[in-house]
Amino acid sequence: MSLTGTSFLLTSFVLCAVALLLPLVLWSRVPGPAPVRAAARLLMLLLVQGTAISLVFVLVNNANNLYDDWADLLGTGNHVQQAADLGVDGTGGISPKNLPSVRQTFRQAGGPRMRQAGGVRVTDLRGRISGVNAEVYVWLPPQYDEPAYRHRAFPVVELLPGYPGSAKAWFGSLRVHEQLRPMMLDGRVAPFILVAPRTNLLARADTGCANIPGTVNAESWLSIDVPRMVMDNFRAEPAPDGWAAAGYSAGAHCATKLAVAHPDRYRAAVSMSGYNDPRGERSSLAGRTLELRRRNNPRLLLRAAPVHPRIALYFSGESGDGYQAGTAIQAIAKPPTSVDVVLLPRSAGGHDMGLWRPQLPEVFRWLTERFDSGGVGAAGTPGTERAEGAESGTGGPGDAGGAVGADRIKGSPPHEPSNGGSTRAEPASGTASRTGAARRP
Repeated sequence: MSLTGTSFLLTSFVLCAVALLLPLVLWSRVPGPAPVRAAARLLMLLLVQGTAISLVFVLVNNANNLYDDWADLLGTGNHVQQAADLGVDGTGGISPKNLPSVRQTFRQAGGPRMRQAGGVRVTDLRGRISGVNAEVYVWLPPQYDEPAYRHRAFPVVELLPGYPGSAKAWFGSLRVHEQLRPMMLDGRVAPFILVAPRTNLLARADTGCANIPGTVNAESWLSIDVPRMVMDNFRAEPAPDGWAAAGYSAGAHCATKLAVAHPDRYRAAVSMSGYNDPRGERSSLAGRTLELRRRNNPRLLLRAAPVHPRIALYFSGESGDGYQAGTAIQAIAKPPTSVDVVLLPRSAGGHDMGLWRPQLPEVFRWLTERFDSGGVGAAGTPGTERAEGAESGTGGPGDAGGAVGADRIKGSPPHEPSNGGSTRAEPASGTASRTGAARRP
């Protein structure tokens, strides 16, 4: 039984109600000597307490999509089949473009809100490069199945959750598809394909979207295997010009790191309440040694780059929780890297879904501005053409055809901050780690 499903929630309510009724009905009817009656009454009280605590956990879990199933909760899940040393570029000497196309089987995703706004589909992907086997959720924009777009390719945003967290949180708790669908229909936001892969790959540990030989190749899973699957099965624009990554908390760190480390795979990244130093998440495998921290800190990677990459980065956060991570990168970024930072007021909320959910419309308007009109634009006009014969709905195998504009990423700032009272950040130096590391989504 899913931990985030309606069935489990109703079961928890029923068990809590029954546990509350038992002492009311049986308190004075318990038979036997005094020690037996006292023990029975104590057990009834403990049952009431236990079911009440469980109900609170279920409600919090449903609100934040922290754990999908019992394996995630108990720390028994392991989605890593192998973790070979794949080298600096994470490919292990294999050219992903030369791998044969694989058509995936998709099904309707289960869980709260997964059927809204056209429905979210899910597939079980076996990562041919990374050795990771896990689920990937995909939502298609409303224009995808329209006849006028049947030969068109769409830009893609890869969505990354925090830790602990489920990829389903983007659709369940954040309701990203429900918020964006009307904006896509009236032209305020470009029709993006939304892709949310599992990032909780090992028991009781945040992979930090890192490649760690012998342990996990999360970086290759997110930046190679998942994009290749999307290109094989949907009319998606090719990387890097058609791809962006977005995340909150630990997922924000990953989104920034992937874009900075792989500008050949991503053109933009969004960080909501993120951090730069992997030690910002205490459970991060990438924060356990100085060398891993160095290799997975986007600020250090950008500072060491001989030529700064053509990427656009967006940071939002409160002071001490995401803001300094953005200003630290903004202070060292040089063209063609562009950085926008939004300071959120304390009144906007804490390190939780209530802070991130209202930001999504502005975040995707910002992403839309960074994808020029050569793609599927915000006005809803068809963009990059797909080779004839590609099927609507699931697309055809292989990479999307058509030329992509050479200058897709623009440097203009977003219209306005996404929360009232937010302000633009001034360039500033400072540490890149999150001070509130104990607060996790």
